Amino acid sequence: MTRIGFGYDVHQFASGRKLWLGGIEVPSEQGLLGHSDADVLIHALCDALLGAAAMRDIGYHFPDTKGNEFEGIDSKILLRRVMQMIREAGYELANCDITVCAQVPKLSPYIDDMRACLSRVMQVEVGQVSVKATTTEHLGFVGRKEGIAAYAVVLLQ
Repeated sequence: MTRIGFGYDVHQFASGRKLWLGGIEVPSEQGLLGHSDADVLIHALCDALLGAAAMRDIGYHFPDTKGNEFEGIDSKILLRRVMQMIREAGYELANCDITVCAQVPKLSPYIDDMRACLSRVMQVEVGQVSVKATTTEHLGFVGRKEGIAAYAVVLLQ
């Protein structure tokens, strides 16, 4: 059976934090605010994977309750756990397509590293992982440089 999933996430910028996107640290004056490392790209991807398998969402499986085991966690660990859940349910990733919306920083130099990292974590071929970056042409919260949004679509078989 083929299943399609969609994920979306957003995090606001915050001073004093590192910027993690697609499992890698991206040089930036600000990071993203969140309970975990706030990797908005991985969070959208996890929601797409879970949604395709009708397994609810990332917040259900990894709640942001203060002081819990997921506080400050590396999102790559969450993605690895989600992939394990997907495989235990009998699914395998066919491909994923992710778009990151960020006015700053410019992400093009980091896309290949993100794809390589995500493919390693998910234990799939790099060719199964698409990552794209765009701006919002200075419109909305992304355009005002208040945060970053990410969209993900996955196909499971």
